[in-house]
Amino acid sequence: MLNRRELLKYTALASLSSMIPAMTYPNEKKKSTLFSYALNTSTIQGGKLGLAGSLDIASQAGYDGVELWLNDIKDYLGKGNSLSSLAKLLSEKKLAVENGISFTAWMVNDPVKRKAGLGELEEEMKILSAIGCKRIAAPPAGVDKNEPVDFIQAGGYYREILNLGRKYGVIPQLEFWGASETLYSLAQALAIAAAADDPAARILPDVYHLFRGGSGFNGLQLVSGRAIEIIHLNDYPGNKPAGEQTDADRVFPGDGVAPLKEILQTLKNMGGAKVLSLELFNRDYWKQDPLQLAKTGLQKMKTLVNSIA
Repeated sequence: MLNRRELLKYTALASLSSMIPAMTYPNEKKKSTLFSYALNTSTIQGGKLGLAGSLDIASQAGYDGVELWLNDIKDYLGKGNSLSSLAKLLSEKKLAVENGISFTAWMVNDPVKRKAGLGELEEEMKILSAIGCKRIAAPPAGVDKNEPVDFIQAGGYYREILNLGRKYGVIPQLEFWGASETLYSLAQALAIAAAADDPAARILPDVYHLFRGGSGFNGLQLVSGRAIEIIHLNDYPGNKPAGEQTDADRVFPGDGVAPLKEILQTLKNMGGAKVLSLELFNRDYWKQDPLQLAKTGLQKMKTLVNSIA
C-alpha cells in the first residue's frame, strides 16, 4: 500500500500534461536563454545591514537584481521611509527587484484565515508594484501539515491569486518547500499549476528544496521555458541524507554535490530569460564580510554558467 507522500507524488504526476512542452528534435533551432543574477538578501542577513545596506552590497558586488523580503521592506517603511525613496535607491544602484519573498496564508482551507491572507497578499502586491517588482513568492505558508493537498482546490486558490496579481502586474510564483509536509515537491507544484489552468502560472524552484523534498532534478526537463522565470541557486553537502539537512546546510553553488551543470543546462535549453538568485542561510557565511560573501557567490554562479554549452 502506498503511504500518503507516495500517493501525493503519483497523483501529482497525473496532472502534468499541460505543462509539458512539445518534443524537440536534433535539427531544431536552439532556444535562446538569457541568464541574469540576483542576490536574495537572506544570503547576507548576518551582517544586519538593513534594506539600504543590503542594496548597497548587491550593487557593489555586481548583481543585476535582488530578491527582497516583504518583512524587510515593511520594516524600512516603518522607519519613516517611503516607497518612492526605495524606488529611487534601487534606480541609483541599478538594481531590479526580481521577486518579493512573502509568507501569506493564501493556500489555507480555513476561509477566515485565507481571506486575511489574501488581504495581506494584495497589500504586498501594491508595495512591490510601486517599486517595479513583477513577481511575488507564493509558498504553502500556514497550511496544516496534517492536511493532504487537494490539487484541484489548491489550483483554484492559485488561480485566484494569479487574477489578483494581474491587477497590480505582480505575478505569484508557486513555490514548494522540501521540508513541508504539504507542498514539498516539483510534481505537486506542477499539478497545482496545471489545475489552475492559467497562462500566467509560474513555478519557483530551489536547488536545495528539489533535493530536500525528494523531487530530483530530471523533472525540470518536463517544464516549458515560460513556466520558470527565476530559480533559487544554491548547493548542498553530501555528508548527510536529505531528511537531516536544513536550510542552514546550504553552501555556495559548486561547493556541494548538486548536479548544477546539468540543472543549468536544462534551464538554458528551455529558452527565455532566467534569473539565477543566490539564496543561502548558512550561519558560518553570515560571519563573513557581507561584500566578500556576495562577490564570492556571484563569481561561483557565473563560473558554473560559463562551464555549460
